Amino acid sequence: MFAKIYPVSAKATVRIVALLLCLAFVAAPLAAQDSLADAAAALADSMAEYSVSESDISFTNGDQTIIGTLAMPEGEGSFPVALLLHGFTGMRHELPVIGTEDTMFSRAARWLGERGVASLRIDFRGSGDSDGAWEDTTFSGQIADASAALDYLEMLEGVDSENISILGLSQGGLVGAATAGRDDRVSNLVLWSAVSNPVMSYGILLGYDNLLTGAVAGDEALTIALPWGAETALKGPFFEDIFLVDPVAEIANYAGPLLAITGARDTTVTPQPHAGQVFLDYHEGAEALVVLDGDHIFDVLAGATEVIDEALAYSLAWLQGNQ
Repeated sequence: MFAKIYPVSAKATVRIVALLLCLAFVAAPLAAQDSLADAAAALADSMAEYSVSESDISFTNGDQTIIGTLAMPEGEGSFPVALLLHGFTGMRHELPVIGTEDTMFSRAARWLGERGVASLRIDFRGSGDSDGAWEDTTFSGQIADASAALDYLEMLEGVDSENISILGLSQGGLVGAATAGRDDRVSNLVLWSAVSNPVMSYGILLGYDNLLTGAVAGDEALTIALPWGAETALKGPFFEDIFLVDPVAEIANYAGPLLAITGARDTTVTPQPHAGQVFLDYHEGAEALVVLDGDHIFDVLAGATEVIDEALAYSLAWLQGNQ
């Protein structure tokens, strides 16, 4: 069954006596939601239009090097491009799609590229192959990395510099929302399971007591056990940003198209669909919320591809419909 799409909430009180006007107001977003679902369903059954070539690239933020993988459709013309931003403790090649040879973002890059959208997936500084130490990571630093990636894409031959989108997963969605709010080069924004309330999400993930301890830790790294059995070490500035960087406030400064995709079974960024809806509540412009029957990472570790492929179909339908 295809996803349930939640229509955009009304942002103003309408007088009861203006019944016909109210009905017209409601009908328009509902029609738009139906159109998005139809477009996504068509794309889910579509065939590849382009071959895709990948190459590793690098650029700098300050004196540190950021590594990324560029996926380009093989064809003539300037292609729209999406910047793919990974989540907390992740990297550009993270999260295997069990049962396939793909990772979450390599599948996304190929799927988009085959349908005419280039992409760049990066390792934030301190992650993957990029310079820096993980324990020094912060939201603010990752936002700066995303902005540096936009600098790179803006000058890249073969892409349309007027059509640069961001697709961010989880913490990458928080970073994407903040980047879009601060940088008018972002023409479209797709949020996958994006963190909207950092204190709540990282309180669940890291422990509320650790948030308070970390916020006064200064340059000393705090080691914390993660729910899946791993450990992470983070310094005070990371915890400070949990309280200081508000992705919902940032999205209020972004006027471009916004699509939020969430999983109904997400227990990391929760409760859903409310954690996704709040982005729309503080955003003005074209927008939609899609709720899939999936977990935080769209079931890629569960040996199923239906949910991630549905997320990709909705994402591309949104990008194509809001160019």
